[in-house]
Amino acid sequence: MISSKTMGRASGLLLVVLALGFFFATYNLITMITHNRSVGKLITEDSDGKLFMDPVIEMPEEVKKLKTTKSPFHVALTATDAPYSKWQCRIMYYWYKKKKGLPGSDMGGFTRILHSGNPDNLMDEIPTVVVDPLPAGMDRGYVVLNRPWAFVQWLQKATIEEEYILMAEPDHVFVAPLPNLVHGGYPAAFPFFYIKPEDNEKIVRKFYPEEKGPVTDVDPIGNSPVIIRKDLLEKIAPTWMNVSLKMKQDPETDKTFGWVLEMYGYAVASALHGVQHILRKDFMVQGELTYGKVGEWRFDKRSFLHGPPPRNLSLPPPGVPETVVTLVKMVNEATANIPNWNNQ
Repeated sequence: MISSKTMGRASGLLLVVLALGFFFATYNLITMITHNRSVGKLITEDSDGKLFMDPVIEMPEEVKKLKTTKSPFHVALTATDAPYSKWQCRIMYYWYKKKKGLPGSDMGGFTRILHSGNPDNLMDEIPTVVVDPLPAGMDRGYVVLNRPWAFVQWLQKATIEEEYILMAEPDHVFVAPLPNLVHGGYPAAFPFFYIKPEDNEKIVRKFYPEEKGPVTDVDPIGNSPVIIRKDLLEKIAPTWMNVSLKMKQDPETDKTFGWVLEMYGYAVASALHGVQHILRKDFMVQGELTYGKVGEWRFDKRSFLHGPPPRNLSLPPPGVPETVVTLVKMVNEATANIPNWNNQ
């Protein structure tokens, strides 16, 4: 996966998703992030999926011997009926279909979990399950709080054939066939450099008390991208929802975590259930945050809140990292081939 908080040059053979999320690519401001270590976590490095020892705590021998699970996973993402969400979902689904059947893929079925409460005009284009939003006012203007509630409902009402689930988001774009990265009972997740449970221990301890274990048990992750066994997610999802709601109701936590509050909610909920994730920094490429900085060339998905970006976006100038060029080319290919692109 490439996350697009800002993006840099990709490396490794397991680069699988390009994310537009919260993204603006700013010419000559893009660098790769190398913050990939977390005390006491399981981290993989090389492209053949081999696990190596954490620099602080040695990985158990039985985990080292585990091989990547060769089982299909269901791709699930939550979405709203807003134009901003729709055009991203259409691009994401376009690339899912192109990569699903290729060698090396363990990608199974696909579901857009629509938490607007009513069907929309993409029901015939993208496999969709409609669920209810939170009661009015409960999200306090933070629409992402609907995500865990949407997963709770979907897991209860849907028939999911696959044993594993990839939790994705509308702004993810598959750039290669994605294998199942799960090792044994350990889910696979991407470590975010800005999710820092240890640096925020005072806040985290409100929801993960000391008797539960060290704060290092809380992984530096969000719920996406994560590949996880369905039965584990069924246990974690209600806790994820309740912890996230409690975090939002706590003024100090709300102020400290801000827009990543729900990500901390998932990380804490997983730890409460004794679930730790293998941290795959090759799951997604992510660059430094450059909010408020504008370079010579810029693409900001938030420029298209009320409608889709036009077809045939201009390519970045020479010198822009390869991943950014790839992103624009993939967006252009998708928009050129998706029928009725301007009708969101």
